[in-house]
Amino acid sequence: MTILVIAEHDNAGLKAASLNTIAAAARIGGEIAVLVAGHNAQGAAQAAAAVPGVAKVLLADGPALADQTAENLTSQILALVTAAGGAISHVLAPATTFGKNVLPRVAALLDVAQISEISGVESADTFVRPIYAGNALATVKSADPVKVITVRTTAFDAVPAQGGSAAIENVAAVADAGLSRLVSRELTTSARPELGAAKIIVSGGRGVGSGENYQALLEPLADKIGAALGASRAAVDAGFVPNDYQVGQTGKVVAPQLYIAVGISGAIQHLAGMKDSKVIVAINKDPEAPIFQVADYGLVADLFEAVPALTAAL
Repeated sequence: MTILVIAEHDNAGLKAASLNTIAAAARIGGEIAVLVAGHNAQGAAQAAAAVPGVAKVLLADGPALADQTAENLTSQILALVTAAGGAISHVLAPATTFGKNVLPRVAALLDVAQISEISGVESADTFVRPIYAGNALATVKSADPVKVITVRTTAFDAVPAQGGSAAIENVAAVADAGLSRLVSRELTTSARPELGAAKIIVSGGRGVGSGENYQALLEPLADKIGAALGASRAAVDAGFVPNDYQVGQTGKVVAPQLYIAVGISGAIQHLAGMKDSKVIVAINKDPEAPIFQVADYGLVADLFEAVPALTAAL
C-alpha cells in the first residue's frame, strides 16, 4: 500500500502544510511517496527527501509544471496512479487553496468520492472530518480503490523537516494539457509571519471600525509580539484589509499558540477557522458576544482603550 502525498512547494522548498500532510499519511500506515511536481524543483525534492518517514520522492520536472496549474498537476497525478497499477491506495494533499484546487479534479477523473479536510485517521479506510462548520464530526468509511483526501493541516502536528534520507526518483513529466495558462501572479510580501503558519495571530473584526483604525490599533500590537495579522469576514467584506487576512470557514483555518481576537463577535463561520488555537484571548465590549464562549481569556472593554494600553504595556 503506497500513500501518495502531493507536495505543496515553491520549487525551492516545501511549504509547511506539506509536513502536516505527511504526518496524516503516517497515521494511515504504509509506504509514503511524495510527489514534487514543478520545474527546476530539485530543491523542493531534496527537502522532501529529508523528511523522516518518507520512503521515496517522485520528482516530475518539466516546463508544463512550472506554474503548477491544476489541469497539468491533475494529469501528472493520474499518470502516476494509473502507472502504479493499483499500488497507490491513497492520494493526499493539504486542504489549502492548492489542494482544494487539484484534488477534486483527481477524484472526479478517478470516479471516486473525495474525503475533504480530514482531522483524524481511524484506519486505512476510515477517517474523521468536521461538518456543520466544525460543530460536528463525521466518521467516514470509504470502499473506493483509491482514497482521495485533503488534510486539515491544523489537526496534525507537522513532522520534522530533517532527519530522513529518502531516494529521489525522476518520473516523466506530462505535456501541457493546453487547458489553461497562468497570466500573472501577485504575491503578498510581508515582514510578519505567514498567517497559516504563525504561532501568534492578532485578528480584527467589524468592531475596529475602519481600515485606518485596524492599522493604527492592531499593527503596532502585532509588531510588538511578532504576530501575523488576521481578520473576520466582516472586516474583509467591509474593505478594512485584503482577502488573504481572512480567518474562518471561507478563509484560512489556523491553530496558533495564541490567538487574539479584537472586536470580533464570534460568528460560527469565524470560530470554525480558529477555535483550535491553543490559547484564545478576546477583547469585546459586548459581554454576550459568542467569542467569549470559546475564549480562554476574555476582556469586556472598549478596544480603542484596551488595545493601546496592552501595546504600551508590552
